Amino acid sequence: MTEILSQAEIDALLSALSTGETNAEKAKNASQEKSLAIKVYDFKRPNKFSKEQLHTIQAIHESFCRLVTTYFSAHLRTIVQINVVSVEQLTYEEVVGSIPNPTIMNVVTVEPLEGNIILEINPGIAFTIIDRLFGGPGEAPEKMRGLTDIERSVVERVINNILDLLAEAWENIVQFNPKLEVIESNPQFAQIVSPTEMVVMVTLETKIGEREGLMTICIPYIVLEPIISKLTAHFWYSSTSRKATSEHIETLKQRVEKVKVPLIGRLGTATISIGELLELHKGDVIQINKSINEPIEILVGSKIKFYGLPGLAGSRVAIQITGVAREGDDEGDE
Repeated sequence: MTEILSQAEIDALLSALSTGETNAEKAKNASQEKSLAIKVYDFKRPNKFSKEQLHTIQAIHESFCRLVTTYFSAHLRTIVQINVVSVEQLTYEEVVGSIPNPTIMNVVTVEPLEGNIILEINPGIAFTIIDRLFGGPGEAPEKMRGLTDIERSVVERVINNILDLLAEAWENIVQFNPKLEVIESNPQFAQIVSPTEMVVMVTLETKIGEREGLMTICIPYIVLEPIISKLTAHFWYSSTSRKATSEHIETLKQRVEKVKVPLIGRLGTATISIGELLELHKGDVIQINKSINEPIEILVGSKIKFYGLPGLAGSRVAIQITGVAREGDDEGDE
């Protein structure tokens, strides 16, 4: 591959040649060495995710962070900040080695996708959540311990709500049904894949009140393999745009359906003079331009939309619709 030098590099090379500091042969050898540089590749941890796929996963979990922040802020009644710190591809062995012991490690199934994912919550954050839900100020014990039965029940409910939000964040790519299988405190007991299997590790920085900690989402490659082709920025943003448009149309439809419009049954018309109008008395009869057997016009707003026959429904005055008026409809109306 030909490398084009900038003007500054050309001037520096000519200056070096003129002063004898270098020569053309050395420059040629240096260029050859540069072109023959070898890139190290570790077959024990092959990269299975491209940069674009990792960026798409980051965008998905940034959306997930916004959803979880809103959920925690409403339920814990305190300031909550959750952000994506990093998205990396590592071996599962490296992920397990980076997680503290004890911790709160949740093994989750994601049907119809195969395999399990991990949602790990730092115990300090978990106990802060528990304390806030129990009405406390949001303090965690100085020495971490396992969960009691009551605390485990509360954590399971919180985790299930978080998993619902995770599914919502991923729905533009794939729809799955996350289900909490088991909660482990020792990372070594949660062997969802082989130690050398490549996984995506999403690290979330979490701040609840004054307490800071990390949440980690671990997704093995075998889980994402069936949808790996969809993990592109183009697919993600186009799906998000379609969803936003669909939601906008549905919202407009719901609002329009609630709008109240007048419905008028026009029995007929008649033309009289001002003098006749002034001489009208109770019991007088005005003859209209329709007979009793002719359908009357039914107006929605100011437009004729239906035809019908007047009558009674029990003791109430009613109109039976017998036809739809197409005349005067706007183009495209149904």
